[in-house]
Amino acid sequence: MKLTYFQGDPPNFGDELNATMWSHLLPADFFDDDPAQLFIGIGSVIQHNYPSDAKKVVVGSGYGGYTKKPNVHDGSWEFHFVRGPQTTESLGLNPDLAVADAAILLRETPLPAPATNFKVGFMPHYESIERGNWKTVCDLAGITFIDPSHPPDQVIAQILGADLVITEAMHGAIVADALRTPWIGVRAMHHVHWFKWYDWAKALNIDYNPAFLFPSNLREAWALTTGRAGSGRGAMAVCTSRAAQPLNTACHHLAARSLQKLAKSAPNLSSDAETERATDRAMSAIDGLVAKYTTNRAFS
Repeated sequence: MKLTYFQGDPPNFGDELNATMWSHLLPADFFDDDPAQLFIGIGSVIQHNYPSDAKKVVVGSGYGGYTKKPNVHDGSWEFHFVRGPQTTESLGLNPDLAVADAAILLRETPLPAPATNFKVGFMPHYESIERGNWKTVCDLAGITFIDPSHPPDQVIAQILGADLVITEAMHGAIVADALRTPWIGVRAMHHVHWFKWYDWAKALNIDYNPAFLFPSNLREAWALTTGRAGSGRGAMAVCTSRAAQPLNTACHHLAARSLQKLAKSAPNLSSDAETERATDRAMSAIDGLVAKYTTNRAFS
């Protein structure tokens, strides 16, 4: 079975968890490079563009609306559990499959030592690293910048060590919640990312109300107000021109104040009971997966 996940440039924390987490939960020889069976794990990777003759084995993924809906009833899909009820509703699946994002299973793996010497961290969406100026903003706000393109263990250590994580990246919230670090989710600068947040939150009965965070520069303001990515030539030329620099600097300071204000607001955290219930259900699904695909019950 081939481990299949989104591999971006720069790498994205949530997706890169696939490369590290599953080795602690599945037998050492579970994965190979056989494209006839695809293991679809963490991420919004229930999509239509997989080979039609490949078996798609879904373990905690979600539908994110990034592609058209796949025909999951064509006989080539096998579902063990999915991220949330919006995925099951969108794809016409059994509602009982809506358990949680697979990253909740970090709770069942060895974890790095918590990072020290900071209280509040902010993690942008990985696309906002290139488009925004969040390291500058965090420095102005006195808040630790958590880079979602850094190695997963480094990011996990920062989440574990924080008193509060403010995050535009959904897996910043998912991992914080799983590891019991209070978090505040901010509305993603690009609307295409909104659907998946509610999918995950509903699975854990989280009353999710994303906070507004002032954009860190004119490109992000463009993305927020137009619904576009802020990467077109026209937007790039105008938003990064010398004439725009005073406005970009003003955005830095306004975004820093926005972060400081958010850091004083009430955070989110699912109940212990919901998190434990979802973890148990996800682990039961993993047990069933292993029983089906291997007779080797010795975990790595």
